[in-house]
Amino acid sequence: MTSNGLHITVDPDWWKTIFDDVYLLTDARSVCDEDITRREVDLICALLPVRPEHEILDLCGGHGRHSLELCARGFTGCTLLDYSGYLIEHATARASEAGYPINFVRADARNAGLASESFHHVLVMGNSLGYMKDSAADAQILAEANRLLRPGGWLLIDVTDGAALKDAFNPTAWHEVEEGIVVCRHREMAGNRLHVREMVLSKDKGLIRDCCYAIRLYEPQIIASLLEDAGFSQVNVHSDFSPHGSSGDYGFMNCRMVGVGQKP
Repeated sequence: MTSNGLHITVDPDWWKTIFDDVYLLTDARSVCDEDITRREVDLICALLPVRPEHEILDLCGGHGRHSLELCARGFTGCTLLDYSGYLIEHATARASEAGYPINFVRADARNAGLASESFHHVLVMGNSLGYMKDSAADAQILAEANRLLRPGGWLLIDVTDGAALKDAFNPTAWHEVEEGIVVCRHREMAGNRLHVREMVLSKDKGLIRDCCYAIRLYEPQIIASLLEDAGFSQVNVHSDFSPHGSSGDYGFMNCRMVGVGQKP
């Protein structure tokens, strides 16, 4: 047993390697569903004063689903940044096929390497905070978002609602992603840390993946404090958001909260 009471041991750099083709398979119900993406972009458009000509940074944007949907709605200034080379390549291919003018950057969200005050809006969607063991990492990501925003610009973050997840905690779950492929998850929680062991099994190929990952859970008041500490004003946290149209165990993607803040 680890010192924090968790049996599942997680490599602190797990987030550097897990976001690949298998991830798009295991999490397809949430991240490859176009209806869900449209609902999430609807929320972005409802909460932020976005205009088609605005420069928008999709920070930790993964395989580009939100940027692609924004482009489909006529937005012309999208930049997508992610650490995963595989997801960047996947997004680039889809944007090229659709003819969308998205700028792609592979970098760490804590140090984007982009010019200060370049964007009207920064989005951190799909529960992309809480991955790193160092609790200061999320504050660094929010500080970088603040640096990249123009004065008066807006940040929107979409994260798991820690309080709701704890209330509905399910230590074991499985679901079938394709015929003959099953994803099994065992979860352990201690305080605000959730550790998960995930096994992906194929009837034909056997074990596809056996990995462990972790997330730091936040509650609404903590997210509000993080945004304020990063220099944002007009902070508001909207809880009880779920883009899923049906009940089920969607892991971190079930009950979410959306925080917004403005750079003065």
